[in-house]
Amino acid sequence: MGRIFLSAGHGGYEGGALDPGTIAGNTTEAREMILLRDLIVSQLRSRKLEVLSVPDDLSLIQTIDWINGRARTGDVALEIHADSFSNPELRGATAYYIAKNSERQQDGEQMLLALLRRVPQLPNRGAQPDTVAGIGSLAFCRQIWIPSLLLEVGFLTNPEDRFLLQNRRRDFAVGIAEGLAAWVGASVTDPVINPPPSRTNYPAIDININGQKYGEQGIIVNGNSYIPIDLVDSLGIDLSVSPQVRRINYNNIVYVKAIELRDFQISVGWNAGERTVLLTSILEICPGYLDRIMAHGNTSDVQLMMFLKNNNEQALVQFAELAKIYREEASVEGINYDIAFCQMCLETNFLQFSSGPNPSQNNFAGLGSIAGASDPASFSSARIGVRAQIQHLKAYASTEPLVQAVVDPRFLYIRRGIAPLVDQLSGRWSADTQYGAKIMALVRRLYESAGLL
Repeated sequence: MGRIFLSAGHGGYEGGALDPGTIAGNTTEAREMILLRDLIVSQLRSRKLEVLSVPDDLSLIQTIDWINGRARTGDVALEIHADSFSNPELRGATAYYIAKNSERQQDGEQMLLALLRRVPQLPNRGAQPDTVAGIGSLAFCRQIWIPSLLLEVGFLTNPEDRFLLQNRRRDFAVGIAEGLAAWVGASVTDPVINPPPSRTNYPAIDININGQKYGEQGIIVNGNSYIPIDLVDSLGIDLSVSPQVRRINYNNIVYVKAIELRDFQISVGWNAGERTVLLTSILEICPGYLDRIMAHGNTSDVQLMMFLKNNNEQALVQFAELAKIYREEASVEGINYDIAFCQMCLETNFLQFSSGPNPSQNNFAGLGSIAGASDPASFSSARIGVRAQIQHLKAYASTEPLVQAVVDPRFLYIRRGIAPLVDQLSGRWSADTQYGAKIMALVRRLYESAGLL
């Protein structure tokens, strides 16, 4: 039977300082997760299971390296976190798994069921692919060689979840331990990374790239598709500057994890019946740079509306025409409406307005008033609010004149053309240094829902 690697999220050194994680209710995420982790370890050892507790002073990168340096066949890894949100009413547990991996999804669902059997008062938010996370991926799910999951055990910012965690900690620990025991028992057959060829043979799979069968085959490792590095080169992707992308040597060929190509504008799918990994260059479907603000969008009104509704069922009740407005207003000024729409989804939490301007202000992108004003900008209608956002984007992305009259209160104060790419909005539109990455993560989710990625 394999071993269990268990990590308490946060508490280590990030950027030279201790990272406490979320702070709420006179406690920290790091403190709560360390206490819970210690109880889980005790429960696992009482079941005669071998568990390795990750040291608390390690950074995320060091944690991944620590696990990868000790992992072997049949092992599994779990990191526990407490979630947080500006709206204190949000609650529940979530298991995150590497996207496009149905086996890991089942492991995540099993982990949640085990936890909820012991703490039924905790809402189940389901097993989610790591692509729905803020920046579109989770290193703990992607960069660890053995099967891994990230478990959010509840919202520290929600009083009910926090009360459960602090007063029924043992039940949380027992449930998670039972889920881990079942998981590690089912993982004994998982193959080892970089095995001697005489000991392990990885199953071969076919590769389809842009509708055509590729001449070489890939392999399956830990339930994930791996493809030859030469194919990556032929797609024009330079991985030499991306050391975090997982590589393995097998039969004297270097393979990379296919799902990692998603960050290089490659759609990754799987045809189970034909055991084929499906790769599509989205730039062939949607020409141009996906992150260039001055560009055409690629989705329809219906696709935008469905993306919004799938993330907030009530979103279209008050703003039924918003998708159409974004397409029209952005097209007038030459702005990529997919980017503008996803920026709105990020800023308003899919029109739930969890923080910042309220719905009546028609401010969908956190636009400020002139410096010194105490309140965010307000606009007379949804269309004018969208127009102001589009003009603000054009101010950053281009030196071209506006087509329509200025309604953005801060248009004249921006150095024109300083941020033509989405990532360049980070630290400018928002102080968040991951702001652009979060917008692009939503763009990729939009294209996935529309069948473009």
